[in-house]
Amino acid sequence: MRYTFPQRITLAVVPRVAALLIRVLGMTLRYENRAEPGVTPGDVIPGPTVFAFWHRSLLVCAHHFRGLDIAILISRSFDGELIARTVELLGFRAIRGSSTRGGASGLRNMERAFREGHRCAITADGPKGPVFVAKAGTAQLAQLVGAPVGTFYVLPLRAWELRSWDRFLIPRPFSRVLVTWPAHVPAAGVTEDAVQAALDRAVAMARQ
Repeated sequence: MRYTFPQRITLAVVPRVAALLIRVLGMTLRYENRAEPGVTPGDVIPGPTVFAFWHRSLLVCAHHFRGLDIAILISRSFDGELIARTVELLGFRAIRGSSTRGGASGLRNMERAFREGHRCAITADGPKGPVFVAKAGTAQLAQLVGAPVGTFYVLPLRAWELRSWDRFLIPRPFSRVLVTWPAHVPAAGVTEDAVQAALDRAVAMARQ
């Protein structure tokens, strides 16, 4: 993509500042895993794996899962470029593409990352929503590689909620953060509806 001069300055500065702030804020947070019986938290399962989560939890996820070289699908847009550069500074592998821009190439690159042994994560309702509505990408990737789908939800118990399409969450310092892990969708049963149901279950677990 071609960027204007102000955009290039923004891309040079903002990701570095954002990554630093995420690290500093994250040092104050206390994480608590809440998993269904027999379910192992995804960050301790070695790749290759496929996981889905909601876009609103992206900031907290960027801290909690940092340094694991997780491949994450990010849209081909200016905002997506800001996010990609930020998460790369936090130890993620940014794969470009989405359901609206570069979807086919993004899916192929995620398939390649999976076959190279990476954990793969997709914001199921990204990049523009509707919020809490899973799109087809996660199920398509899992079907391509013949893998089950794990889902999770990351909820700061004290947070600012932005008036954005995704109701984006910014945790307040020293908040406790719940990370819920429902049962995986088995490879033989991966559909868009099954992924939606598992994500809904992850949210319900955080509210119990």
